[in-house]
Amino acid sequence: MQHDDVVWSIINQSFCSHKTPSASKTQNFCRNEFNLTGLCSRASCPLANSQYATIREENGIIYLYMKTAERFAFPNKLWEKVKLSRNFDKAVHQINENLLYWNRFIRLKCKQRFLKITQYLIRMRKLKLRRQKLLVPLSSKIERREKRREHKALIAARIENSIEKQLLERLQKGTYEDIYNFHQKAFEKAINAETIEDEDQEQEDEDESDRELEIEDENLRNALERDLETFVEADSDDANESDDESMAGDKEEVEVDSDFESSDDEDIEEAPSKLLASKDNEESSGGKFVRAPKKATKKKPKKAQVKVEYEIETEEPTRQRVKH
Repeated sequence: MQHDDVVWSIINQSFCSHKTPSASKTQNFCRNEFNLTGLCSRASCPLANSQYATIREENGIIYLYMKTAERFAFPNKLWEKVKLSRNFDKAVHQINENLLYWNRFIRLKCKQRFLKITQYLIRMRKLKLRRQKLLVPLSSKIERREKRREHKALIAARIENSIEKQLLERLQKGTYEDIYNFHQKAFEKAINAETIEDEDQEQEDEDESDRELEIEDENLRNALERDLETFVEADSDDANESDDESMAGDKEEVEVDSDFESSDDEDIEEAPSKLLASKDNEESSGGKFVRAPKKATKKKPKKAQVKVEYEIETEEPTRQRVKH
């Protein structure tokens, strides 16, 4: 049978592995994981109380731990664990139901501990969902060392580039008559640079040819526009001259040959008689097609010359007649 007063007198006056002194030297702290308040006192000591209860959190789940004097003989069954609900009201009701006939101090401290644990779990979930900045510590010694290395590498790179340029210039001038073994990377780099220069030159030539073609097209367009403008102006001048001549009272007399018109009319009148004669010939030949004999056609007389007379008004009061 455990005697709580004896245990507390030993812990309080002599050594306890869970006790830690505070800076104020008025109250000591307790590092036991089952301590309800975190303070070293008679009411909150889990070792000096045979009937004890506390609240603990494990992987985001809150449990109620209870210890009774009847289970002291079985250390593996000393603490009874009850899982609390995620709903705050239901969890408080579970605490009241399990600690119904227990000490009021233990019941109130369990509720207070449960409240604090739920609050820090909510803050943890919010921080997890929020985007956080990752702070990476850097040593000043390492930074200085990296800067020195970068500076030395930059100087070495400049020297290598200058050496490569000088070697290439000498090769182009022909100072090295024989073939020498150069570094493969430098050789490939020089070849790539030459190919890039050739491609750039070709691109520039193509651009220049395109520009020349565009200039020629613009010149042709301008020339065509000028020709059109001159042609339009000439047409407008001719139209104005024709209007002036008509208003001045110019007259034209055209004589048409009458024999030409009569010959056309005779041919039109003889066309149906020709068709009938061709049909009679087909019937007489037994359905076979026989060409009708050609009639002597009269030769068309030559067209008579057309005489045009113009009357032009001059500044003098008399009129002059011009014949063509």
